[in-house]
Amino acid sequence: MIATRRTFLKTSAGTALAAGFPAIVPSSVFGATAPSNRITIGAIGVGRISRGHDMPGVLQFTGVPARDNRIVAVCDLSEERVTLGKQYVNDAYTKKLGKPYTGTRGYSDYRELLANKEIDAVLISTPDHQHARLAIAAVAAGKDVYLQKPASLTIREGRMMADRVKASGRILEVGSQQRSWKQFARAVELVRNGRIGTVERVEIGLPGDPSGGNPQTMPVPKGFNYDAWLGSTPQVPYTVDRVMPEKGFDRPGWLRMEQFGAGMITGWGAHHVDTAHWGMDAELTGPVEIWGQAQFPTEGLWNVHGPFKTYGRYANGVVMTISGDFENGIKWIGDKGWIFVCRDTGTTPTATLGAPAEKIVPLRSSDPKILDSVIGPTEWQIYTSDDQHGNWLDCIRSRKAPVATAEIGHRACSTCLLHWIAMKTQHRVFWDPKTETIQGDDIAASLLVRHQRHPYEIV
Repeated sequence: MIATRRTFLKTSAGTALAAGFPAIVPSSVFGATAPSNRITIGAIGVGRISRGHDMPGVLQFTGVPARDNRIVAVCDLSEERVTLGKQYVNDAYTKKLGKPYTGTRGYSDYRELLANKEIDAVLISTPDHQHARLAIAAVAAGKDVYLQKPASLTIREGRMMADRVKASGRILEVGSQQRSWKQFARAVELVRNGRIGTVERVEIGLPGDPSGGNPQTMPVPKGFNYDAWLGSTPQVPYTVDRVMPEKGFDRPGWLRMEQFGAGMITGWGAHHVDTAHWGMDAELTGPVEIWGQAQFPTEGLWNVHGPFKTYGRYANGVVMTISGDFENGIKWIGDKGWIFVCRDTGTTPTATLGAPAEKIVPLRSSDPKILDSVIGPTEWQIYTSDDQHGNWLDCIRSRKAPVATAEIGHRACSTCLLHWIAMKTQHRVFWDPKTETIQGDDIAASLLVRHQRHPYEIV
C-alpha cells in the first residue's frame, strides 16, 4: 500500500479536496513519519465502541513514527452519527495540530469507503451481526482490518471469515484487548509454563444482562438506514430499544437481542474464553462436549440469556465452566495450585456488611510465590503486545501475524456460541473441533447457521 499512498501524494491539491480531505500536509505536521509511510484508516461504525475504544485506540499513535496513522474517513448508517464521527476525528486533529482541521470524509455506505484505494485499513466497530460480512468485504477490497469481537454471529459465518482472511493475506486483528494487558499476559505465561501444574479445570465468570425493553413499534428516525442496519437478519419493526439510542452513545439495546448476538456469553465471553484458551494452549481448537442450563426472559423485548451455568469438556479432559456465579474473570485450576486474573477496574464488596469496598486485585494465585516466578529462556515465550491497536499497526507494516488473528478470534467465538447452543437446546452437544460439526443432533446443528436475508448475504 505504500506505493499507492505515494501515488496519491502526486495528485493535485484540488483533486484531494474533491475526495473529501485536504491536500496532504508536510510530514512535520502530523509527526516525523513521511506521509507515504503513514497508514490511512477508515472507521466503519462510529457509535459507542468506536468513539470510546477503537478510534482513540489508533488516534493515540498519529504522529508516532513506528505506528503513525491517520483516520481519513468514517462510515455509519446513521447520517447524524456520520456527522458526529467526522466531528470527533476533526476535533482530535484540530487539538493535535493546534489549528482547525476539517479533512475527514463521511460515508453512509461501507462499499464506497472500501472502494477508496487510498484507504489502507479499516476499523470495524459495528453491531455483532455485521462483523463477519464486513470483514470479508474489507479483505476482499485489499484492506487490513481491526475487527471488534465477537468475530461472528454464527459459527459458520466465523469459519467463512477466518478462511477468507487467510486466503487474502491481509492482516486482521480481533479486538481481544486482554491479550495486550499485562496481567492477562502474565497469568497466561505462568499457566502455560506449568506454575500451577497440569490444568484440570477452568472457571470463567461473566456479568449478565437484564430483561425488559419496550417492544412498541416506532417510526424509523430520519436519516437512518434501518434496513441495511438489520442486514442479513430478519425484517422486524423498528423500536429504539431494539437498536440504539437516537441521541447519545449509551449502551444499545441490540446487545440484549438474540437477533443480533448471543448476549454476554459472546459479548464478554469472547474476551475471557480467548484468554482461557491462550493459557490452556487451546487457541486453535475447542471443546468436544458442551452442556448446561440458562434462564431466558419470558416477557419484554430483550431476550438474551439471564443467569446460566454451562460446561465444556476438552479432548485432554479439562472442563471449562462459565457462569455468573463466579467472579468476573478467568481462573485456571491445576493439580499444584490456581491462578485468577481479571480486569483492574472497579471494586468488589468485602465480606463484612457495611464495610467499604475493596479495590480489585487483578492477578492472584493460590501461592503468592507463583506470581514472582521467573520464566526462563528455554521455556514457552509469550507473544508480547503492549497495546492491541498498536500491535495491529505494527503488523500492518511488518506483515507478521497479530496477537489475535482471525482464526484465534473465530475459535474463541465458536466456543462461546457452542455454550449458547447448549443453553438454547438444553442438549449435551458433541462437537468435532477439526471438522467444526455437531455430531448426532440435528436440532443443535441447525443453530450453527442462520438464514441470511437478501441482499445482505455473505457472498
